[in-house]
This record gives sequence, structure tokens and C-alpha cells, in this order.
Amino acid sequence: MNHINLKRIFYFVVVLLSFNCTSSKKETPPKKPNILFILSDDHTSQAWGIYGGPLKEYAQNKNISRLANEGVVLNNAFCTNSICVPSRATILTGQYSHRNGVYTLSDALNPDSLNIAKVLHKNGYQTAIIGKWHLKKEPSGFDYYNVLHDQGRYWDPILRTKENFHKPAEEWDIHKGFSTDVVADLSVEWLKQRDSTKPFLLMTHFKATHEPFDYPERFNNLYKDQDLPEPESLYDFSPNTTGRSFVGQKLENLAWRYEQASNDPDKWWCKYPGLPFYTNEMDSITARKATYQKFVKDFLRSGAAIDDNIGKLLDYLEVSGQAENTVVIYTADQGYFLGEHGFFDKRLIYDESLRMPFVIRYPKEIHGGQRIDDIILNIDFPALFADYAGIEKPGSIQGRSFRENLKGNTPEDWRTSAYYRYWQNYPIRPGHFGIRSDKYKLAFFYGQSLDMTGSSKESTEPAWEFYDLTKDPKENHNAYNDPEYQEIIKDMKETLKQQREALGDTDKNYPLMQDIFKKHWN
Repeated sequence: MNHINLKRIFYFVVVLLSFNCTSSKKETPPKKPNILFILSDDHTSQAWGIYGGPLKEYAQNKNISRLANEGVVLNNAFCTNSICVPSRATILTGQYSHRNGVYTLSDALNPDSLNIAKVLHKNGYQTAIIGKWHLKKEPSGFDYYNVLHDQGRYWDPILRTKENFHKPAEEWDIHKGFSTDVVADLSVEWLKQRDSTKPFLLMTHFKATHEPFDYPERFNNLYKDQDLPEPESLYDFSPNTTGRSFVGQKLENLAWRYEQASNDPDKWWCKYPGLPFYTNEMDSITARKATYQKFVKDFLRSGAAIDDNIGKLLDYLEVSGQAENTVVIYTADQGYFLGEHGFFDKRLIYDESLRMPFVIRYPKEIHGGQRIDDIILNIDFPALFADYAGIEKPGSIQGRSFRENLKGNTPEDWRTSAYYRYWQNYPIRPGHFGIRSDKYKLAFFYGQSLDMTGSSKESTEPAWEFYDLTKDPKENHNAYNDPEYQEIIKDMKETLKQQREALGDTDKNYPLMQDIFKKHWN
């Protein structure tokens, strides 16, 4: 065989191999992305440092900022029921409370309910949840779970697995250390041992920053000898100040809790750091100031531990070569008042409670450093997961994927307002529902417990509230009776009624509510 023939044969082999390689590449389906969903409890936007506010220079947010710089921040992500258990049920099912049956803290998510973990698992994903669960019954849809008992505790947390979930408490696992560190370490451990032939959905759920706002010892001296800046409405002491229709959960109630725990820490329901703490010798201004300083410093220290551990998870994705193909989300189950209106806690339709801070990174598709103002709801999260996984969302999901929104392509028919309802009625925080648009907010505090578990038997007089979010973004003036807004309020009431009918949340089974609507909805 001569030299020319050898060259021709060699050329033919190279071309053939090249053709085969190209063909196999075309025939290989695109690799589905992993999804790492990191959820904290109550870690409100005011404490993230990337949403502005008086605490923005004080929040420890190295890794939250890292995600924001490399991904997209949602400015207007909202929950549909601002309390831990219902929000978590909505995140899993994509349904409002009246559809998934989880209305209050006392309710449980039925294991037979369809959730996004089941959907992804059925479509080839390996699924896991580690950390706070709080939905009472055994998790379903997960290949692996290792969840905190009930609310969980900050130190030496008790976790429950498939192997011991139904066994006596003495057979549950105790993990030494601080809860946020433990949950992140367990998450990394699972990532190392998982089936690498499958894409994964990992839900890492921290207990922090939930009351009692504890933190690891490494942050003991953070903010020591500092006074942190205060919100402008910290010294709002009563409804008369703003025209709101209820008292709210005031900081004095938190001071009372600190005092009770200081007097008998072994009998109190939780372990606050930094006790004893008393305000009973102080005047009202000094007492509120002192309570705020303790509360917000503890809250930010607890948040600093979250930021540390987000970094731990991000670093593992980098060193393991999975960062490029992993959708990383960090959010909180709802917002929280950090002294605004003189409040702590959540539950209300006011923005500090309503807003879910949210950041998402997906290097393959999302350009970093972007922010979007579209109204996104927690019912949308499962639809987004399904979209990334290349799965048609189940019909039971009431939300929509916002994948195109994240790329700057907001659909023309995207929602222009958010519907919200808080069901667990107490006189200081009545049951209410309402809508929030980009400019206005309208809420109806109906003040009835209905048949909601864990509610007070005491009712309150129904009342409307309206806020102009352009002129009054901090919601310090209830403008419901202002003449200039009457046409806007009329239109919003009609929109609210239409949304309730479209969603099937009409209270048709409550004659009392129908009577209230006849009297107060005009």
C-alpha cells in the first residue's frame, strides 16, 4: 500500500470519527440542572443588606451578595400566607392555603398531597430535604430526609430520618453543634454521597432566624458596644398613629417574653441568648429602644450564621464542578418585622412581613447582577422547578414558572397584583385578605376565626386599610377614607373580588362572612 492510499485511509477514519462524535452529541439530550433550594425561617429582607434599609451596612452578607452578583434578585417576591407552616406547604404544592389545606401553624401537610419533590423524583431526580420541616406528618417525595423535630432547636438539634421517624423520641438522632452549621454540614455530606448519575433536588432548610434568634459563639461579639440604626416607625405605639385597624404584635410583648425567660429559663418555651434582660425599670421610649437593640443584634447574628453556611454550600458546588449546572436559590419562608410600626413577628400583609427576599443563580442561563420587579408568589416556585427540569407542571399547581421573567422576558399576561390571606385570627392580628399591586395595597381585616385551628374565639370589628405605596412605601398612613383614592379603592375592591372568585377563595361555606361582605363591602 503506497503513501497516498495510507493518507486517504487516515483521512477517511478521521472524518468518520468526527461524524460519529458529532452525531452522538446531537443525540444526547441536554443535561438537566441540579436544584439547590436554600430556605431560612423569617430571615427578612431588611436583614439581607442587599435590599437597603437602615441595617444594610451592618448585615453580614458576603455570600448572599455573592449570589446576588452572580444571579438575579427578586424585588417583589411575596408569600400568600405569612406564617411558617402554610408558606412551606405552598412552596411544596404550589397552592394557596385554601387549596392545600394548610391554613395555620397547627395544620399538617397530608403526605398523599402532590408536591414538587414527588414530581421531580418521578422524572429522574434524586430528592432530599435536610433541616426544618415543620409540616407535622412524615415528608413524602424525598429519597432522603433528615429533618428537625417540630420547630427544631438551635443547639444540639434533634433530627429525624426515614429509619427513626416513627420510633420513640429516644431513638431520634442528636447532632452536636449549632443548628445552622449542622444542617449545612449534613447537606454537603449528602451531596458527596448522592447518586451522581442523576440530577438532584436538595432542599436545605435552616431554622434560623426564627425566635429565639440564637447564634453560634463565633458571633458573640458582633455588634458589641454598637447601637444599630432604628426604623423610622420604631416609636409607633398605637393604631392612632397611622390609622391602622389593630394593635399588632408590639415589641413590648417580646420584652415580656425576655423577662419571663430570664425569671425561669427552664420553664420557658425557648432559650434566648444573652439573658437576663429586663426593661421594667425603664420608661416606654428607653424600654422599646433597649428591646429593639437586643432583638435586632441577635437577629443579625443569627443571619450571619446563615450567610456563613450558604458560602459552605456554594464552595462545595465549585470544588465539585457542579456550580455551572446547578440552580441555586436562597429565600425565606416569609418576611419579619424588625421594629417597623413598633412590631416584631410576621403574619400581616404589610410589606416587611409579606415580602420574601429571593435570589437565584444559574450560570448557564441567568446573567448576574440583575434585579426584576415582577410580582412573584411562592405558589410559583414549584412551577419554576418543573420548568428547569423540563417537566410540564401538574395541573394542581396554581402558580406559573417565572423562568422567562428571570431572563428579562416578562410575559405580557403576567400578574399585576398579589393576592394574600392570613387565616389565623387574633384580636391583635385579625384574619384578613387583600391585594398588593406595584402602586397600591388594599386589605380587609374581617376579624373572624371561622373554624381555623389555633385561632382566638374573640372577633374584631371588620375594617379596611388602603396604602399608596408610591407616596407611603412604609405604610404609615391608612388612606382608606381619603377622598382622592375612592375611585382607585373601588377598582381594587372589584379586582379583589375577581381574584377571590378565580382562585375559589370566596368563603361560600361561611354564612357569617357573607353577611359581613354585604355590610362592609361597598
